[in-house]
Amino acid sequence: MSYITAGKENSGTIDLYYEDHGTGKPVVLIHGWPLSSISWEKQVPVLLDAGYRVVAYDRRGFGNSAKPTFGYDYDTLAEDLHKLMTELDLADATLVGFSMGGGEVARYLGTYGSERVDKAVFISAVPPFLLKTADNPEGVDGSVFDGIMESIAADRPAFLSEFLSNFYNVDVLGGDRVSDEAVRLSWNVAAAASPVGTLDCVPAWLTDFRNDLASIDVPVLVIHGDADRIVPFPASGKRTPELVRDSRLAVVEGGPHGITWTHADSVNRELLDFLGQRVQAAQPFAANPT
Repeated sequence: MSYITAGKENSGTIDLYYEDHGTGKPVVLIHGWPLSSISWEKQVPVLLDAGYRVVAYDRRGFGNSAKPTFGYDYDTLAEDLHKLMTELDLADATLVGFSMGGGEVARYLGTYGSERVDKAVFISAVPPFLLKTADNPEGVDGSVFDGIMESIAADRPAFLSEFLSNFYNVDVLGGDRVSDEAVRLSWNVAAAASPVGTLDCVPAWLTDFRNDLASIDVPVLVIHGDADRIVPFPASGKRTPELVRDSRLAVVEGGPHGITWTHADSVNRELLDFLGQRVQAAQPFAANPT
């Protein structure tokens, strides 16, 4: 197993687990909350077959990475990504952030620039700014996030069951695009995450990324499902292209939050097209690029 060290907590090191496969231009995959890099199961083989080097890592507190009791703000998380990029000496990379991982992509580019980055992809991602404020009326009311934190603190395993049901829109797509076993796998991964990290990540979702997005000087692809119950499309993916100079939006019709699983063919086709290659989808393509 491969690790980089991102810091220390008392007598222990904060080690981040990563996998590094293939050759060619690197694609760095940054997973969503509360999962791990295993959630890219349907993307990694496709990217490798297309000739890319694929690097996927686990955010601190999740998957096989260390589980410290601090560092779940986006400045620290972007610094973790920067340490990975530097340690592996990645260049001309494409950063692909899913959900919370989109925040790492935005803050990384806003802080460290694009010296090592060629392109960026936001999938079901939290930018530009989820919290409803006077100057951000399209956002989500803060009471929603307070309720999430209360539910996690009260009974994290029960919360995860309900969350993942809405993550995949199981009531609509269960048995067709997502199996009970796939949802159970996600629950197992999420339940094994740090309880502290799981809770402390929630306030980070309210980070304002508008200035980060405005500073991005590489091509950007935004992929979002129009039936996303976790990160609503009108508050996020629909708005991000308005703030990025060179961007394209692909909307997955009927897509839930977890489109990397339920609509993997559509996501993979859009992703490879953006990277410069094509893939033959196994079922009708459901994204509408604009």
